[in-house]
Amino acid sequence: MAGIVLTGILLGLAGPCQAQDAQPATNGSTDDTTLQQEVNDLRAIVTKLQARVDELEKKSVAAVTASAAVGTPAVTEANGAPAAQSSNTPVQQPATPEPAPHTEAANATPPITNVVAPGTTINFFLDAYYAYNFNQPIGRVNELRAYDVSSNAFSINQAGVIFENQADPDHGKRYGVRLDFQYGQATQATQGNAANEPRPEIYRNIFQAYGTYVAPVGQGLTIDVGKFASSLGYEGNYTKDQINYSRSFWFNFLPFYHLGLRANYKFNDVFAVNYWMVNGTNQSEPFNGFKDEFIGLALTPNKNVSWNIQYYLGQEHPDVMFFPNGGAPANAPTLQGVPFEPVTNSPGGKLHIFDTYLSWQATPKWTFAIEADDEVSRLYSYSSPQYTDGGAIYLKYQVTPKFFVGGRGEYLSDRGGLFTGQTQAVKENTLTLAYRFADGFQVMGEWRRDFSNRPYFYTNLLGILKGQQNTATMGFLWWFGGKQGSW
Repeated sequence: MAGIVLTGILLGLAGPCQAQDAQPATNGSTDDTTLQQEVNDLRAIVTKLQARVDELEKKSVAAVTASAAVGTPAVTEANGAPAAQSSNTPVQQPATPEPAPHTEAANATPPITNVVAPGTTINFFLDAYYAYNFNQPIGRVNELRAYDVSSNAFSINQAGVIFENQADPDHGKRYGVRLDFQYGQATQATQGNAANEPRPEIYRNIFQAYGTYVAPVGQGLTIDVGKFASSLGYEGNYTKDQINYSRSFWFNFLPFYHLGLRANYKFNDVFAVNYWMVNGTNQSEPFNGFKDEFIGLALTPNKNVSWNIQYYLGQEHPDVMFFPNGGAPANAPTLQGVPFEPVTNSPGGKLHIFDTYLSWQATPKWTFAIEADDEVSRLYSYSSPQYTDGGAIYLKYQVTPKFFVGGRGEYLSDRGGLFTGQTQAVKENTLTLAYRFADGFQVMGEWRRDFSNRPYFYTNLLGILKGQQNTATMGFLWWFGGKQGSW
């Protein structure tokens, strides 16, 4: 760069000198001596300038090297590519360097807007399976199953997303929100049943949606308002947190969800109380004016044992009938365009559920759980009751950190057909092998045998029933997100 500048200067000087020599000498030797002195002076100035330019270039190279060592971004072109470093580009360098223009604001990356509230986790899951029923039932239906309802078919049990921003009273944040959206076969089993939802299509894909407030009462009174999963029964919705892939009869029979208010107060590390007031059993919108209630005791004698004792009182008979698909009487009243009519002499019989389950982490590898249930329902207060009672046992052995074996056995006596539609006793045994390839991907293989004291289960012939059904199932689970522990 300096060579180009100096060459230009010397050429500029040489031109006048040659022109001067070409003219006839008119001023004699004095003029020649004066001209030669001027040339010598100019050459001395050029030599000094060259030395100064060389010195400034060395300082510039040293500054760039030091900047790269500390991670200073390289200068970029307007299109974002690194600026060219070329010795062929003329640079005018002042003798005394001046501060470079402030370009930090222009070159800085615009701040990324946080589209999710701080502390919020977004969690995704997919639960798919293939099951085969050895009865080869008509319609490929697995009877009495909550989730693995299809035989000889690749199926999506459920797929969904969870948004959660938990309350954190220890750090001054007393409120939170959780939203669980659910899609797949499970929505039809748990969310979209018109038998207990007046307008199921409105809430079909909302599995949970509730807000939380922790009131500053004692150690904290936690209040949730909205739709939430039921805690009746030992098993839960998300398969990754269960011992078996399929769910028990009791999971299928007991309530899946409620909409209303629930409160929890923890007296100490051992004893807590839960209370709910809700619209009904598996009801987002009520179909009668009765508000169901729940009270439960949660005992934790030590870190390895937990025991829940619970009672639920409800009234599960409608006092209004909706007609979303037509067939309503003329001039029927409507709710958001859906006609309905009152039920004359609507039943008022009550539902009573007694539920208890205990879980024991016997060793780091062994987990045991036991569940007992009793349910009584009447159509009218003077009607004969329908009884359903029984229980289940669960066993899990963690062979390695990635592999476990699970088992379940249960018994359900259905006197009056409250669960199965006829009086019978159903039983099942399940063996599950699960391998977690990574935290976020698990495969479960399962063999299950359901049997009854009466012919009940479908076969490949219409009207011909068997007293048992055997199924083999492979379940595939994916999940990821910021939520830790059980979902």
